[in-house]
Amino acid sequence: MTHPFNASSIKFCPGPETRRGFLRMGMAGFASLSLPSVYRLRAESIQTSSETVPKEKRSVIMVWKPGGCSHIDTYDPKPSAPGEYRGPFATIPTKVPGMQFTELLPLQAKIADKFTVLRSMRHNGPGHPAGSMQMLSGDTDSRDKPKPKLPDWMTIANYLRSQQGERTNPLPAYVGVNGPSTYNGPAYLGDAYAPFTVTGDPNQPNFSVPNIGLANPNDALHLNRRSTLRQNLDNLERAFDQAGELQALDEFESQAMTLLTNPKTKEAFDLTQEDDKTRDRYGRNTWGQQLLMARRLAEAGVDIVTSSLRGPLCGRVQNWDDHAVNHHVFDAMRFRSQAYDQAVSALIEDIYERGLDKNVLVVVTGEFGRTPKINYQPSTGEGNASAPAGTKQPGRDHWPRAFSNIWAGGGIETGRFIGATDKLGEDSIDRICGPGDFLATIYHHLGIDSSKIFIKDFNGRPTPIVGEGSPIPELIS
Repeated sequence: MTHPFNASSIKFCPGPETRRGFLRMGMAGFASLSLPSVYRLRAESIQTSSETVPKEKRSVIMVWKPGGCSHIDTYDPKPSAPGEYRGPFATIPTKVPGMQFTELLPLQAKIADKFTVLRSMRHNGPGHPAGSMQMLSGDTDSRDKPKPKLPDWMTIANYLRSQQGERTNPLPAYVGVNGPSTYNGPAYLGDAYAPFTVTGDPNQPNFSVPNIGLANPNDALHLNRRSTLRQNLDNLERAFDQAGELQALDEFESQAMTLLTNPKTKEAFDLTQEDDKTRDRYGRNTWGQQLLMARRLAEAGVDIVTSSLRGPLCGRVQNWDDHAVNHHVFDAMRFRSQAYDQAVSALIEDIYERGLDKNVLVVVTGEFGRTPKINYQPSTGEGNASAPAGTKQPGRDHWPRAFSNIWAGGGIETGRFIGATDKLGEDSIDRICGPGDFLATIYHHLGIDSSKIFIKDFNGRPTPIVGEGSPIPELIS
């Protein structure tokens, strides 16, 4: 699905030139003010355009499964395929007639009427870097690269939404709660539009988010005094500031201080505000509490929230990369399925129960699927979901030719599945969708017409935010 070139429809957004000029000036005297610097960089790169992004506020929560999840062992089972393809898991009915999952997803099966399964994703990126870059930025290059050439959709959306002018919400517009960070990033848009990053385990009793809120009121008083002193020093310098570069500094420092001192910012990240029943519902583990935090942030007005389901809950290698050398694929799927099923189903149910389903879109995906045909290789190490080194065990390798993801909320029609794969799960054969379609659909929800937006890259070339693809009709409202 490609868009014909139409020069009259193009809306150009500024590139990084103004930010580079600002950085060349140097901020040696304000090196400690990373947050104000970010706000100022953003403001200097903004070209306000009411046509580019509408003022309606919508949010996206993307749940990322790094390494790639087996579609056959989850949302697209093949019970009639030979044993070397179908795996050991039984199929179960869902709340949607004619749609089956594997037995690993009983909670999601019960609420399948609240989301839509896209079973026909595909692309040509065989490695984790290429697959991730294709899904998150639309880069069509099938080669693995050490860093992204194009900014990911999260950064672009943050950048474009910044064009709406002053943000009244004190919370950051884009937050990564242990979000994906290995093969994606802002590329030529720069770090000013990167996420506010939350790391660590939100399930731990001593968990806290740095740079959000101040526990001691005296700290806020100290910051205000420091800001006043800085303002006085700035006033002396402004007489020599021919370009007026310092005039807006107070505003940006004020925004950064708001992040630290406004009670709303700390409250949004504070899971102790939730009752025990809700926290139990999501699961008292890292993934469950990450997704609960994601819901809280979206409800509080954060536009873009990402959360990556990785770490010890995945198994020995701490991701979904279930090669036989890494994991016994079926033991790994069993090992992580309860936490995954519980956290995702709780998030989706919560979105609907709290009346967020029109404005908050939830997308759950990884960079690709896993090989339909099972293979056996010796384990390279013993651990959770992996036999002792040298023991042959089953695995599934990378498979970009067919995989599934799920979509909920966003005002879309739910309780159905889109597309299909062949009888072995090897190829998408109906309603085939690529990364461009995936990205265009997310942009559409955020009010961004991806067919009309170009952003200048490092060389000043206008670059489309989606090179090829259009919103998936069944997934837009």
